[in-house]
Amino acid sequence: MVELLFEDIFTVTRLDPDGKKFDKVSRIEARSEQFDMYMQLDVNTEIYPLHVGEKFTMVLANTLSLDGTPNTGYFTQGNRKSLADKFEYVMHGKLYKISEEGSGANVKVEMYVSYGGLLMMLKGDPSNAANFELDQRLFLLMRKV
Repeated sequence: MVELLFEDIFTVTRLDPDGKKFDKVSRIEARSEQFDMYMQLDVNTEIYPLHVGEKFTMVLANTLSLDGTPNTGYFTQGNRKSLADKFEYVMHGKLYKISEEGSGANVKVEMYVSYGGLLMMLKGDPSNAANFELDQRLFLLMRKV
């Protein structure tokens, strides 16, 4: 069984907060329901349009294999079922920065992932970052709710 590193339902709160920079990409801001995480994510809106108020499930995993087999770095196309079959939008990237902000009970962790130049920043309670480490390869999977 595949181990999911993070899973939550997010609601899009803003689109392109710093203005539209690219024709086919939008930066979304979203807030999660269960863990109260804040996320900024660059999404190719030409193939996966998102709008303010929409809800989506977002999952972070280190493999797409349903049996949990580690990712080899190579994708072999075939009739094998994978975790991606259950989602509409999938990206693969690398966790390049983890930092903490605040002090005491107000400490928040920020995780930064680059998906081939499309960036994600996930911010929230440090307990949600326990399964992550620097330079880790991650799959981001999304499905509208």
